[in-house]
Amino acid sequence: MFGEHHHLATEFPEYKDRIHELKTGDNAHFSKLYSEYNEVDNSIYRIEEGIENTDDEYLETLKKQRLALKDELLAIIKEA
Repeated sequence: MFGEHHHLATEFPEYKDRIHELKTGDNAHFSKLYSEYNEVDNSIYRIEEGIENTDDEYLETLKKQRLALKDELLAIIKEA
């Protein structure tokens, strides 16, 4: 199929170390968003790989959610 994971460190390799610091540090908000991002990304991957079935509208909703989470996470990374 065509599923592909969008790991945050792969999406933003220039912030790889900072992402690691934030997800293992005391920033509970970042950790929560990071976990949610990975859950949404895994759901999208499973749908695109045909492991789970759903309609296109739900898949698009998940992709928009992933993008919004990615934007919020990047804002936190750049602030830190």
